[in-house]
Amino acid sequence: MAKLVDKTYGQALFDLGIEDGKIDEYAKQVEVIRSMFHENPDLLKLLLHPQITKEEKVDVIETCFKGKVDDAVTGFMVIVVKAGRQGDFESIFSYFLNAVKAYKHIGTAYVTSAKALTDAQKKAVEDRLLQLTDNVSYETYYKVDPSLIGGMVIRIGDKVVDSSIKTQLETISKKLMAIQLGNQ
Repeated sequence: MAKLVDKTYGQALFDLGIEDGKIDEYAKQVEVIRSMFHENPDLLKLLLHPQITKEEKVDVIETCFKGKVDDAVTGFMVIVVKAGRQGDFESIFSYFLNAVKAYKHIGTAYVTSAKALTDAQKKAVEDRLLQLTDNVSYETYYKVDPSLIGGMVIRIGDKVVDSSIKTQLETISKKLMAIQLGNQ
């Protein structure tokens, strides 16, 4: 059910941004709003408090955001509050921002390596990702995991390419165990 809420509202905001020709502007504003919620967790607590009426919550949204973000974005947030879905702001905004990235062909990759990669290695990874996909750019997040021994693991969405030495050793070990068990 929650995924349906994210998609329904997130897609509505995306469609509004496309229709208004302000998709980049809305994306920047949504990022600012998200950071405001992260920096001020009491704001979200206030919007979720059961003893505060919807009208009061709408007033809070309008006081905080009217004139600071596009009226359409403020209006969208008011609609979400009136529907009682303010607890879903984070997931709605995540869906919206992912839709914007997909629309603009911006991929997200998570790269885990045994050692920190140099800038040249990072550029080589990103260049290779661009060659293999239809994306025009990538937001790439790097992480070091010495247990990989060597190689790297790259995750893009639900696709994983694992060329780590650790995985190769585990695969060889499983094959050897299968051979040993088969001979007995």
